[in-house]
Amino acid sequence: MDYFDKLRLFRSVVEQRSFTRAADIHGVARPVVSRAIAELEARFGCRLLHRTTRQVTLTEAAERIYERCAAALDELDSLEAETVTHTREPDGLLRLVAHTSATLNRLVPLIAGFKAAHPKVRLDVTLTERPVDLVGEGYDIGIVVPYMLTSESTVVRLIERIPFVIVATPEYLRTHGRPTMPAELADHLFVPMSPSIRRPALAFNHEGETITVPYRFDVSSNSPVFNREMVARHFGIGVVPKGLVEQELASGILVQILEDADLVDAFVEIKLAYANRALLPAKVKAFIDYTAAYSENVEPVR
Repeated sequence: MDYFDKLRLFRSVVEQRSFTRAADIHGVARPVVSRAIAELEARFGCRLLHRTTRQVTLTEAAERIYERCAAALDELDSLEAETVTHTREPDGLLRLVAHTSATLNRLVPLIAGFKAAHPKVRLDVTLTERPVDLVGEGYDIGIVVPYMLTSESTVVRLIERIPFVIVATPEYLRTHGRPTMPAELADHLFVPMSPSIRRPALAFNHEGETITVPYRFDVSSNSPVFNREMVARHFGIGVVPKGLVEQELASGILVQILEDADLVDAFVEIKLAYANRALLPAKVKAFIDYTAAYSENVEPVR
């Protein structure tokens, strides 16, 4: 029996003026109560209770201890109840770090929908496209693409898989020619993701073999949105998530090339990431559950 359990028994004995009734309240045998009081007396170095066959009376020391003991136990019970409520009911501040391009182009409805469903949760959203240490930087949860993960122990769940497409402007293709097979891409400029993020090469499956075509480029960045805009200004060929260029493809600003080529790593995966599975705060669990339901119903990019 720990110290606080002994104090709770002491409080009940004082309030009930009975060892037997205190034992009944706590569901223990009467000798357990007697032993707890004796151990408290040994700890405090003084007698706490006078016991006769008919009544229990307090010593002066016990009166002082009881008042402060009751106040401390009430505060502890209040803290425990508040913590349990906080654990079970989503509220408080949720710190979310999210991939900028994926969020702005695909996942604002997810975040807005979660907030509407859980009005007691406040959101602090950080948008970035760099690697993130969720624990070290104090984030509760992340919406990331694979290169952003810095720990192998991070728990991840797939939100959406978006296909890559190879695109260019009609003007670029008129000037430089339209490649009809993967090997011809070696003769073209690209606007790729930075080499620190993605290896500067494209790989294709072709007739049972893997063909790797290195990028040539004068401009690269960590932002697929920036790359899309540079491709739209005729600076080269882009390999971008299709969700980022659907409007440009529909309007003819960009055109897709090598549509039938079998691109290796043909998708970008947007994932939910969090530190562990155990003892999750209610706000984090609620976001995970909401995202899982959202992922099942979102219209995929094809």
